[in-house]
Amino acid sequence: MNLDHPVASSLLPVVLLIGIGFVAGRLKLIRGEAVRDLSNLVFLVLVQALLFRSMATAHLERLDLTSVALYYVVAGAMFFALLFMRGLNSRSAVLALASIFSNTLMIGVPLVQLAYGEAALVNLFTLISMHALVLLTLATIVIELLVAREQAAAGQAAPRHIALTVAQAVKNAVLHPVPLPIIAGFLYSLTGWGLAPVVERPLKLLGDAFGPVALVLVGVTLAQTAIGRHLKGALVISALKTVVHPLLMWAAGRALGLSGLPLTVMVVAAALPVGANVFLFSQRYHKAEDLVTASVAVSTVMAVGTVSVVMGLLTRV
Repeated sequence: MNLDHPVASSLLPVVLLIGIGFVAGRLKLIRGEAVRDLSNLVFLVLVQALLFRSMATAHLERLDLTSVALYYVVAGAMFFALLFMRGLNSRSAVLALASIFSNTLMIGVPLVQLAYGEAALVNLFTLISMHALVLLTLATIVIELLVAREQAAAGQAAPRHIALTVAQAVKNAVLHPVPLPIIAGFLYSLTGWGLAPVVERPLKLLGDAFGPVALVLVGVTLAQTAIGRHLKGALVISALKTVVHPLLMWAAGRALGLSGLPLTVMVVAAALPVGANVFLFSQRYHKAEDLVTASVAVSTVMAVGTVSVVMGLLTRV
């Protein structure tokens, strides 16, 4: 494989970072007891800085919301279809999220930039600006509702009226480590004040650390996971993410008459492997952690081939 190819140059560093974490885990350089603390560091500190800074410095007036609306419609439809197929429970919701949530930042940005140039990045950044807000908020509301139902069924909490349950779920979704900094950053951006360098630089340093640390953490967890037991499930999720998702996106786009660069960017974004945020999400709710960990790793390796095929086919249609 040509290592200068956009797919290889974007995906292989991700595979390498997961591999480094795997070796560190096998050598016991990072103990199992420390994984939860590292997960909290990534989820409660690093990702906060990344999301707040991204939204606080975004040029919202330049965002073309129409061009990415179809992406979220397709992703949402696929999420709920998988949720109903697998059963209405919180574990199924986490696995459904894994099947639609792409690694748009660490892999998507360099891949699209190298393959399609700066013009395509405008479309991708529009998608990224709302990616976590839309999909993780949707998943959080659904999971909070399902968790409340499961707790009530198990007698761990008194049953509540559906309106109260929905209100509590929405509250938990907003007061959540992912949507909260996005909302705060969006509101701050409306002031037009900008971020002073003394504030912006530390936020950037913390945000830049998110991707590498999260992927190394995936590797550490993978080293402590019996991936053989989860390989079949990980292959199914990886196929849904890197094959079915882009196929549905392409079909929906063509059905609505879309073509050219906007459709190409949406399809490539859909073809990207499972994002590390889903791994952190599963850890936060203690649902399907081993399977999601395996899926992040397997889908990343699988995407080296599937994304290449998707990009090749897009040049012919």
